[in-house]
Amino acid sequence: MIQALAPVAALLLGAAILLTGQGLQGTLLPVRASLENFPTVSIGIMGAAYFLGFTLGCLNGGKLVKSVGHVRVFLAMASLASAAPLLHGLFPSPVLWGIFRALTGFCFAALYVVIESWLNERATNENRGIIFSTYVMITLTVLAAGQMMTLLYDPTGLELFIIASVLVSLGAIPVALTTSPTPDIPSSVRLNLPRLFRISPAGTIGCLATGLTNGAFWSLAPVFIAGVSGDPTLAAWFMTSAVAGGAAAQWPLGALSDRIGRRKVLFGASVFGVFISASVVFAGPGVSFLTVNILGAIWGAVGFPLYSIAVAHANDYAEPDEYVMVSSGLLLMYGLGAIAGPFVASMVISAFGAVGLYAYIAVIHFGLAVYLVYRMVQRKTEVEEHHMSFSDAMSSAHTASCIYEDEMHQVSDSSERREATTVLQGE
Repeated sequence: MIQALAPVAALLLGAAILLTGQGLQGTLLPVRASLENFPTVSIGIMGAAYFLGFTLGCLNGGKLVKSVGHVRVFLAMASLASAAPLLHGLFPSPVLWGIFRALTGFCFAALYVVIESWLNERATNENRGIIFSTYVMITLTVLAAGQMMTLLYDPTGLELFIIASVLVSLGAIPVALTTSPTPDIPSSVRLNLPRLFRISPAGTIGCLATGLTNGAFWSLAPVFIAGVSGDPTLAAWFMTSAVAGGAAAQWPLGALSDRIGRRKVLFGASVFGVFISASVVFAGPGVSFLTVNILGAIWGAVGFPLYSIAVAHANDYAEPDEYVMVSSGLLLMYGLGAIAGPFVASMVISAFGAVGLYAYIAVIHFGLAVYLVYRMVQRKTEVEEHHMSFSDAMSSAHTASCIYEDEMHQVSDSSERREATTVLQGE
C-alpha cells in the first residue's frame, strides 16, 4: 500500500490541506450569512452560484490542463481560491458573496480535475482501488475536520476566513515542491451527454437527484440547524455527523451493490432516505439537538453514497474507452442538480420553515425511487460477468472530470475487458 501511495503522497497531502480549508469555509459561510441576516433565498442562491462555478470548472478544467499542464493549473487555482475567503470576510454582501462563491466553485472544480487526472495516470489496474479509496477517505475526513474548525473562533470575526485562506494557500506547497514525475499534458477531452443517458438512464438520473439533495444540504444545513435549534453555530456538529455517517456507509453499501445489484441498493437507500427525511420533518423545530444529529448521521449514511453507487452502475454498462466520458458527464449532471437544489430548497424553507429542507429532500428521494422502479420494470438487470468494482467507482465520487482519452488505453488492455457488446438501451 505504501509503495502504491508514495508517488502521489505529495498530491494527496496538498489535497488534504486544501480541502480542510474548503470544509471550513463551506460551513462558515452559511453560518455567517445567517448571522448577517441574509435572506434564506439569498443563501440558497449563493450555494447555487458555487455549483454553477463548479460546473463551469468541470467543463473548462480539462482545457486549462491541456494548455499549461497539471502543476501550473493547480498552483494558479489554489492561489485564486485562497483569495476568496478573504474577500468574503471583507465584503459581507449577498451579491458579492454569490460572485465569490462562483469563483470558488470554478477553482475547486479545476483543482479536482488536476487531482483526479493525476491520480488516474499514476494508478495501475492493480492499485487503483487502494489509491482512490485512500483519496476518498482523506477527503471526507478533512472536510469534517474543516467543518469543526468553525468552533475555534467567533464566526462574526475575520479569524476563520483568514485560516481558510491560509489552508488553501498551504495546500499548494507540497505540489509545487514534489519531486515525483508529473502527468503528461492531455491531448484531447470530450463529453457526450446523449450517449451517457443511453448507456445508463438510472445512473444519470441518480447523479442528478443526488446533486439536487446534496447541493441543498451543503448550502442550507446551517439554516436548517438555526431554525430548529436557534443557534447557527451548531451547524458544524450536524454537518460533521452527516459526513461521518456517509463515510461509515460508503463501503458497506458499495459491497452490497456488488452482490445484489446497484439499482436495488439505490432504490433501498432512496426509500430509506424518504423515511429519515420525513422523520426530521415530523419531529419539527422542537426536536432535540442529539436527535437531529442522529437523524442527520443516518441520512448521511444513505444520502452521500448514492452518487458513488450511481457512478458504479453507469460504468457497469460502459465500454472501457467510455469511462472518462461517463465520469465527466455524471459529475456534470451532479453539478446541474446542485445548482438548482439550493435555490429550490431555499424557497421551500421560506414557505414552510427550516424543516422544509428535509421535506424537499424527501420529495427528491421519493422521485428517484419511483424512477428506479420504472427502470427495473422497463428492463431487468442483465447478467454481467465483470462489474466495475465499487472502490474504482469511488474515484468519481467527488470529481472525476474532463480527463483525457489516452488514459483509457491502459484500461482497454486490462484482463477485465467487458464481454457485453450492446449497451445502447442501457439500464
